[in-house]
Amino acid sequence: MSDTPSIRLVNVPALGKAAGYSHLAEVRGGRTIYLSGQIAVDPAGQVVGEGDFTAQARQVFRNIGAALSEVGLTFGAVVKLTLFLTDMTHLPQLRAVRDEFVDVAAPPASSAVQVARLVRPELLVEVEAIAVGP
Repeated sequence: MSDTPSIRLVNVPALGKAAGYSHLAEVRGGRTIYLSGQIAVDPAGQVVGEGDFTAQARQVFRNIGAALSEVGLTFGAVVKLTLFLTDMTHLPQLRAVRDEFVDVAAPPASSAVQVARLVRPELLVEVEAIAVGP
């Protein structure tokens, strides 16, 4: 087996049209990286964008990018995102920010969940990621 992963992102016709995500990610080879849920905090632990969903989402994706960079990867290695929002009406904003970071022609498999609250009351969004690299 090769150390270089083979990633195939698929939309399954029998599942209907996927809106901005892939139904599944098939991975062969490589190493799997599991990122803890990322929140909108800066390196000092201060919340970025309090009350501003888009600013918080952008910080979350910057944090994911920093974590990926630490292990030598980019957003191209992300095969799965799990999105946690305190208000599902913000999902279009979250997708717009996500699309600044991922390949929109082959987006990762994704799930979105509305939650009552995140770890800190001022937070509006949290995102987990799974990535695959060599």
